[in-house]
Amino acid sequence: MITIENVSRSFGGTRALDDVSLEIPRGQIFGVVGQSGAGKSTLLRTVNALERPDSGRVVVDGVPVSHLHGNELRTARHGIGMVFQHFNLIGNRTIVQNVEFALEAIGHPRGDRARQAREMLDLVGLSARADAYPAQLSGGQRQRVGIARALASRPRVLLSDEATSALDPETTQQILALLRRLSGELGLTVMLITHEMTVVKQICDSAALLEHGRVIENGALTDLIRTPGSRLARDLFPLGEVPDIPGSAIIDLTFAGEEAHKPTITLLARALDLDVSILGATIENIAGAQAGRTRLALPGDAAVLERAQAFLAEHSVAVEVVKAA
Repeated sequence: MITIENVSRSFGGTRALDDVSLEIPRGQIFGVVGQSGAGKSTLLRTVNALERPDSGRVVVDGVPVSHLHGNELRTARHGIGMVFQHFNLIGNRTIVQNVEFALEAIGHPRGDRARQAREMLDLVGLSARADAYPAQLSGGQRQRVGIARALASRPRVLLSDEATSALDPETTQQILALLRRLSGELGLTVMLITHEMTVVKQICDSAALLEHGRVIENGALTDLIRTPGSRLARDLFPLGEVPDIPGSAIIDLTFAGEEAHKPTITLLARALDLDVSILGATIENIAGAQAGRTRLALPGDAAVLERAQAFLAEHSVAVEVVKAA
């Protein structure tokens, strides 16, 4: 649905994007994660051609948006909605008029604008506040208006630039649940920018880690959490500092799907006749399914560690050796 091929973009002497390639399938919610200055917003803006890459190309639903101009580009943008961090609502217009403005901008027939705008407000649960003004709404309600406005042209793609970072945690949860519901109901492909792993946990199917304009890793969350050494997986399951326990190996086990409910650690301790120590554990809902990570200390030498790894592999548990004995 969205193909980003070898995209680079510089501003003066700063390389904001450096040979970035990503593939986002239709209907997925894809998160782009990274610290401030990583190039996340620049990457997002190449998808609707607000930024032109110096090299490479961006294709959205088969259309090479990075190479379009004039009317062709304006038409392509009708299929790409955008949700902003700070809402960007027009203060002297009512809520329904703010949504109508998006339809006016794309030349939607005047007589149908109010009807379609009210349909969008109903979709985000704000039909009762249609005639209110932005100042009369909470931050979460204003963001719902922003989402309704982004969906007014009935786009196939929705871009979200830190859409929840200005909201409190409870409101953030509500907005993310709304985006997940709308993605399913409308068949939207969603690309969202965030620096918050809680956002990725709750809503994303896949994610990419961007650092200094380069993709460090990317993939489906269900694959990443099983990948030893994955930085995204580590941030999804924070277990703290690794202790130094002489004579013991430290390993992290990742459980997903049915494995999350099995007594695997108990079985491991019995099979190897070991006193296994649990150093930490966390359970999360990742990509809509329960998954967990547990940190263990295994007393013994390299042979014990090898036997443990073989046992856990037989039980479909991903193992990362954090510290050898």
